[in-house]
Amino acid sequence: MTTERFKKFTILHSNDMHGDFLAEATGLAEGHVIGGMSLLSGYINQVRQQEKNVLFVISGDMLQGSMIDTEYQGISTIEIMNYLAPDVVTLGNHELDYGLPHLLFLEKMANFPIVNANLYIKKYQRRLMNPYLILNVDGFDIMFIGIVTEEVLKSLKKDKSIGTFIDLADATSEIGKICNAYKNDDIDLTVILTHIGFEEDKKLAAMLDPEWGVDLIIGGHSHTFLEQPAEVNNILISQAGVGTNQIGRFDIVVDDDTNSIVEWEWQLLPVDNNLATPDPEIAKLIACFQEEVDRKYNRLIGRLARKLTHPWRNQETELGNLLADIFAQIDNLDVMFMASGSIRSQELGPPVTLSSLRTILPYQDSLYKFTVTGAQLTQIFSYIMRAENRIEGEGAYFQVNQGVKAVYNEGEKRLESLSIQGQAVADEQQYSISIENYNYQNSDDNLGITQEELTKLAQPKVIATNYQDVLEEYFSYHQNINARIEGRLVYL
Repeated sequence: MTTERFKKFTILHSNDMHGDFLAEATGLAEGHVIGGMSLLSGYINQVRQQEKNVLFVISGDMLQGSMIDTEYQGISTIEIMNYLAPDVVTLGNHELDYGLPHLLFLEKMANFPIVNANLYIKKYQRRLMNPYLILNVDGFDIMFIGIVTEEVLKSLKKDKSIGTFIDLADATSEIGKICNAYKNDDIDLTVILTHIGFEEDKKLAAMLDPEWGVDLIIGGHSHTFLEQPAEVNNILISQAGVGTNQIGRFDIVVDDDTNSIVEWEWQLLPVDNNLATPDPEIAKLIACFQEEVDRKYNRLIGRLARKLTHPWRNQETELGNLLADIFAQIDNLDVMFMASGSIRSQELGPPVTLSSLRTILPYQDSLYKFTVTGAQLTQIFSYIMRAENRIEGEGAYFQVNQGVKAVYNEGEKRLESLSIQGQAVADEQQYSISIENYNYQNSDDNLGITQEELTKLAQPKVIATNYQDVLEEYFSYHQNINARIEGRLVYL
């Protein structure tokens, strides 16, 4: 062990990168570009040259969000991440989008360690991943523990062999178990890498025993931009927004005698050409993937009357309305519940290419049709329109089709009215609705209704095995489509 008592470390951190590989021109000034892996890599390289003890960590959701990632099912992303060479990564919910077997394949491809403490193989009570990593950096031992969101449990519902200790009490217990086991190893700094959302991070910090010595929580999932880290229970909590347009940076001084942080500074830095010089080598690697994707997907499918946007997930949007309307027409549905979070791009059109369609809706999910009573429909709308369901990045908000109008009284926390095609929904009447398979599997959490209740009146019917195909076909035969925000979901 080094005789130096105080040592400085720089921890760079990203989260929810979602295949955000390419830089964008901002329009702020000529030649000003922001984001992308080339600039990000350039900055990381620069800091590694300038500072002695540098760590780069990622708090989940490297995958999903770009055509390159979708086409190569994350293999391209892992290759690019191998080039960035993070010191440690934790899992996010989207790391499981291509299935558990494929995740295990991607883990074998990764040249960097992936940690997670609360995914288990049920039968044997064995952790799926390495739960922690201890790095010796310049004579100091730094421990990283990974904790993932309950969203993963939803993705894994069809895989009965995998379980999670996933609520905050269980996650706290898992952290305590690991910290206690290695307490005598003189861990100088303990960092929890989470993917549970910023509000949950604060709750988790409050539940941790100070004796366990947790110093930092570096999180993801809620896409939170911070002015400065929160501090709960003497634990600093940070997150770095979403994508590659910014990076979080901790400069900390650790005391070897007390195993604690004695000085710290944190910045959320815009990754632009004022911050760093682009790394040309990673740009070449990305270009190889991009060329193949462009060749396959850049064919014109159709055209919209104007650009339609989806700037937020917790409100009605033009693009959300359009998609809900298209899917509602498949089987003359009364209500199409289109998950706002399934729409992964903020805009579409006017030209619509196969690439842009796959980008806005990257999942190959199926659509299920159900018959429900008016009382059940009221129950669903009462649940999905609650204020706590509209927290940006954390709720399960839905877009609905034309003809549906729901009015929710926020002050009284109740659904005030619900109508379809101008007719008030009657409790005893039957209505046809559709949801994605993902939300069928998780209907209790996402819609406030159990699978048993959903299927009480009639067996569910698959109306589309892959809703990407529905969109491609629709846009091929419908031109100059338009959609606007109409006040389908109203909040008083």
